[in-house]
Amino acid sequence: MPAVPTPRIPPLPPDQRDERTEELLRSLRAGPGPGDADLNIFATLAHHPRLLKRWSAFGGTLLYRGELPPRDRELLILRTAWNCGADYEWGQHVRIGLDAGLTEDEVDRVPDGPGAPGWSSDDAALLAAADELHAQARIGDATWQALASRSAAALIELCMVVGQYHLVAFTLNSLGVEREDGVPPLPSR
Repeated sequence: MPAVPTPRIPPLPPDQRDERTEELLRSLRAGPGPGDADLNIFATLAHHPRLLKRWSAFGGTLLYRGELPPRDRELLILRTAWNCGADYEWGQHVRIGLDAGLTEDEVDRVPDGPGAPGWSSDDAALLAAADELHAQARIGDATWQALASRSAAALIELCMVVGQYHLVAFTLNSLGVEREDGVPPLPSR
């Protein structure tokens, strides 16, 4: 898929933010200090602060307060980023995934999909679920059965995580949000 001109909508500069938008962005910064930079995703979405506030609450619930183990969540997100060709999403979640317990070898293997050698049956089922949701908008019966030992809440969340990160990928790709310096790119294979 060809890249869009980047960025189509640039991050909102600090001098164009009202007090509430600046406060919202401050709450989304990784560090507490005034010199910490805004991530391009948040500074771009700050053009629509009401939407950013509500979306970040939903995304934050999935990312920080979910039922899925963080490693499983990150496998789903990385596979979704790969399926959508979402360079920004991939780069951010490589770092988060490594912090969540994925190995570099596992991250490198995500583009090869659920059939690649080395995945546990549970990991392969998670990757297959992401693929099936991407391609058919539902998890197939065999994959559902492989995941069915999880709680109802975790199964609901699994679908929501993949859907949320499709939304993010569609938005990032369409707006041309650029990766920050030092964030790894989507693999080219």
